Formats: sequence, C-alpha cells, structure tokens
Amino acid sequence: MVLEAVMIVVDNSESSRNGDYAPTRFEAQCDAINILFQNVIQGNPESSVGLMSMGGKGPEVLATLTVDQGKILEGLHRTKKNIRGSAHLATGVQVAHLALKHRQNKSQRARIVVFVCSPIEDVESDLVKLAKKMKKANTSVDFVLFGDIDEDNTQKLKAFNDQVKGSGEGSHLEIIPPSSKLLSDQLLATPILLGENAGAGGAGGGASAADEFEFGVDPSQDPELALALRMSMEEEKARQERAARAEAEAAGQNTLETVKEENESTPLLGKDGEPSGNKKDDDKMDTS
Repeated sequence: MVLEAVMIVVDNSESSRNGDYAPTRFEAQCDAINILFQNVIQGNPESSVGLMSMGGKGPEVLATLTVDQGKILEGLHRTKKNIRGSAHLATGVQVAHLALKHRQNKSQRARIVVFVCSPIEDVESDLVKLAKKMKKANTSVDFVLFGDIDEDNTQKLKAFNDQVKGSGEGSHLEIIPPSSKLLSDQLLATPILLGENAGAGGAGGGASAADEFEFGVDPSQDPELALALRMSMEEEKARQERAARAEAEAAGQNTLETVKEENESTPLLGKDGEPSGNKKDDDKMDTS
C-alpha cells in the first residue's frame, strides 16, 4: 500500500451541531475519522496521520503526524467542546499543508482529507489559486462534502478539485447526502478509503454485483458483511498456508526416518525402540 502522511481536517463550525447525520454532524465525522485513521495505518504501518480543526476563531492543529490513534481521539474529544463559529477552509488547507511540509519521512506521500459540513465563505478564485499551489507541491486534497450540500459549496469544491487533481492518484471529491446509513459506512465505499479502483459499481448498472464488487457485496449497502467476508477470506488463506507448511514438515521428517545408512540392511532401531541386531551376541560374556 501507499506510504503516506495524512492531515485530516475536521469541521467544528456551528453547523456541525446539526443532527441530520446521526447522531450529529460532528459525531458522524469522528466515526469516519477513526475508520480513515485505521485504513491508513493498516494499509502501511509506516504511514502517519495528523488532525486539525478549521472552525471557531481559526484552524488549530490538534495532533501532529502520529501512528497513535489515542492522540487522534484525544484531539477530537477536545474539539467537541469547541464547536462554534464558521469554517475557514482555505486557511485550514494551508495550515495542513504546512504541517505536512515538516514531516520527518519525506518519502511519505503528502495528503490532506477535509470534512466540510458548513457553508464555504472563501471566494472561488482564491480556492482555485490554492488548488494550483497544492498541485505544484504534489499534495493531494480529498474533500468529504456532507450537510450543507448546496450549489455554491458544490461548485467551489468542484472548481478546487478540477485544479488540484492531476493524472496520478488522489484528490477526490465525495458528496454524501443524508440517509439512514452512517457517514462512516458510506465513506467505506469511496475512493478516499478504497483507492482509485473504487466507485466502479456506481456507474452504469448493466454489470452484475459479482463483477462490480469484491465478494459480490456492495460495501456501501452492507459494510459489516463486506468486512466479515474479507476477514474470513484472509483467515482461510492463513489456515491453508499453515496446513501446507505442516504437511511439508511432516513429509520431510518421514523422509529422514526412512533413510538407511550405506551398506545397512536393517534399521538402527527395532519396532520396540530397542537397538536392532543379534541380541544373543550382545549377551555373551567375553571369556578370553
């Protein structure tokens, strides 16, 4: 998997108190961020994740790049008590980019994931300039737009995405409307978590589910079943590997036991485990 350094930007503006995403927009973000953290670290243990907020008086770095999920949880807990004001999207992206520039492992791919659930006050032209800067710095920017999915927000983020997205991987815009499903569950089926090969099943409709999705299950429809099937497959693969190793070791041991020394007509040990050969000769006393 890709070695990357990811800065996650959480929207803790006043709009994040809204309950159209269960239980609230902010809590929905927290669940999604935990899954995103696990996805990055499990994909490559040498990757790292940081956290920052962009609401209130201005952006704030809550956790520098780390592999400790506890620091991410602590940052989210502190931010829950600081939900206020409006979101500062452009400034938040710039601060996240600055944090990534100071990453210790420069071989990590720089990536920013921004959750947006409030009106975007930044001017579109300024966002386009920022997007060009991110592209020049080889930093991918993913947006998760939910909550305030109006034409203005969508247009601004689409303009940003069109500029920052290059020919390589990364830089996705995912729009997730309210539904009975959790935000984190819907995020599971997006390229932000699954990579560039995700989302093929959403287009068209002529192919069967088995062709579109792994194991024939749509993760967005039943994420728990998809995860259980994947874990079951990995466990079965590990079991088969253990059985093959045990069989190979047993075959090698049997081969060693049946090998006779040169010019040896009988095994060294009898079937009772005693030395073979002429037992009477062993019992004779030397009278000479």
